[in-house]
Amino acid sequence: MKALLVVLALFLPIINAQVPHWGPCPEPFMGRWFEIAKLPAQFERGRCIETNFTLRLDGTAHVLKTIDRIAVVEDKRNPAKLGISFSYGTNLIFFFQMPSLVYSCTDVFRLFHVDFAWILGRTRSLPAATIDHGKEVFTNNNIDVSRMILSRQQGCDRDL
Repeated sequence: MKALLVVLALFLPIINAQVPHWGPCPEPFMGRWFEIAKLPAQFERGRCIETNFTLRLDGTAHVLKTIDRIAVVEDKRNPAKLGISFSYGTNLIFFFQMPSLVYSCTDVFRLFHVDFAWILGRTRSLPAATIDHGKEVFTNNNIDVSRMILSRQQGCDRDL
């Protein structure tokens, strides 16, 4: 008990300047995400599309979507940047610019590139203003979202 009091006394000035919470840090990008809108992607069709990110013991993230792949945290200081390999050899890098935006750019022999962009949510729908704000963030980062389409999330059997 004395040791706990000493530790608290040592950390009290630090804790006072921060916002402390009980338990371990959250993993904000892990868990179930629903596709709200996207740039058209050849490998992703259909409706009721969702993605589940699960942290693995080796520090990688398992990504279960329409296709099942392994994501690697490329930089431990930036865990929101993931590399994902697909069978056709393309390495997609995801940048979570805010909790519900995902962007990927694939260079093709440095001659041209292909953009992938998604707006994700923790629920099957988001307010129109939130979707518009997401598109604005993409646009402000020179990502053309003029072809972005809303995903079909209505009538899904697995709604909670």
